[in-house]
Amino acid sequence: MRHDLAILRDRRFGLLFAARTASVLGSAFGPVALAFGVLALPGATAKTLSVVVAAEAIAMVVFMLVGGVVADRLPRFKVMMAADLTAAAAWGGLAVMLITGWAPVPVLVALSAVAGMATAMFWPALSGIVPEVVAAARLQTANGVLRLGMNGARIGGFAVAGGFVALIGAGWTMVLNAALLVASAVLTLMLRLPARRADESAERSSMWKDLHDGWKEFSSRSWLWVTTLQYSFILMVLQGVFGVLGPVVANDHLGGARGWSWVLAAEGLGMLLGVVIALRVRPKRPVRLVVLLTFPLGLLPLALGLGAPLLVAVVASFLGGVAVDILSVVWDTTMQREIPSDALSRVAAYDALGALMLGPVGLLIAGPAAVFVGGAPSLLFCAAVVVLASIVALSVPNVRNLRSRPPVAAEPESAGANAPREGDVAWDRQPAPASALADVA
Repeated sequence: MRHDLAILRDRRFGLLFAARTASVLGSAFGPVALAFGVLALPGATAKTLSVVVAAEAIAMVVFMLVGGVVADRLPRFKVMMAADLTAAAAWGGLAVMLITGWAPVPVLVALSAVAGMATAMFWPALSGIVPEVVAAARLQTANGVLRLGMNGARIGGFAVAGGFVALIGAGWTMVLNAALLVASAVLTLMLRLPARRADESAERSSMWKDLHDGWKEFSSRSWLWVTTLQYSFILMVLQGVFGVLGPVVANDHLGGARGWSWVLAAEGLGMLLGVVIALRVRPKRPVRLVVLLTFPLGLLPLALGLGAPLLVAVVASFLGGVAVDILSVVWDTTMQREIPSDALSRVAAYDALGALMLGPVGLLIAGPAAVFVGGAPSLLFCAAVVVLASIVALSVPNVRNLRSRPPVAAEPESAGANAPREGDVAWDRQPAPASALADVA
């Protein structure tokens, strides 16, 4: 672990680590404050919350491909900084509305959509910036350490979010979110990475050609699009669980915002343990592991749907968190190693678009389902979708059998102390079978 954490001595990676940790700490307050702030508005129902959170998800989907093209054309650290500032403005606007009590639903929806657009611009850039900051052989360590800080922040944020909402109100809790996003933007600006060679060629090509080239990279890898399709169904139901159904059930049976914040904090704690495990795991068939680890994601909706007590829901959330971060680190690392650097943000955008494209559907259906069908039956349906989607993905041979390949990305100029030493990653140098296609999503 000391060797893994030594990567923080690299100045640029340290700045990226600090920026992500600050951003996630703030963002841990946002969903809790938004959910219970909207539910507390006069006349608001689960349908109101469903529409507001769906607006963010729809904007994320609509602008994701644009974010991928922009991140492959422009300096990625500048794209991330601009996205953080835009998100801070959106959350600040939502905070003012909840504080003043002037909160018409159309304006809530509009600001939520701006926050979603900012996220769509941010994530493709983040996916592509890690190989620019660290040596290719240390990508898994970098992804793991980044998530270590993010999960620590998530645990702290979720653990106190409900208390903050109860003590100072949802609006002022959102102010903390906006302030930490501004801090993240300042830290990201300090990265000042050198221009990539791809930047000049990107200026000479059209956006449509960039999208077409990114689609070719994405669609030529069957394990990638199959797993992405699997996640589109899983995230459809999980967005409904975490965005609407979970808070509704928690409001009725688990003690409201405080009980739900403990469920979210348990997930963050599980993610923290998952990162520690992910730093050590070296799967020969990474996508098979990623799909197997999606089964525990159905435990929380199953527990909530069966009316389990808070302790059981917390344990289920913890186990899901462990699985999430192991599969996330393995997945991110595989993509960064298999996809050419100059197309990585576009491929990541297609991956994110595919995974998130049904999310708005889940959010829009979750509210009416809670009203007309009931929260418990809806949650049990969500658990069943997670299991069935994972079984179908495992039935595809390329998903089960894809083997790890050596890193293909060039060493970043900033690698410095992070450059690989002899013996660091011998497993990475194992030859891949000729049939293996580049993998990850």
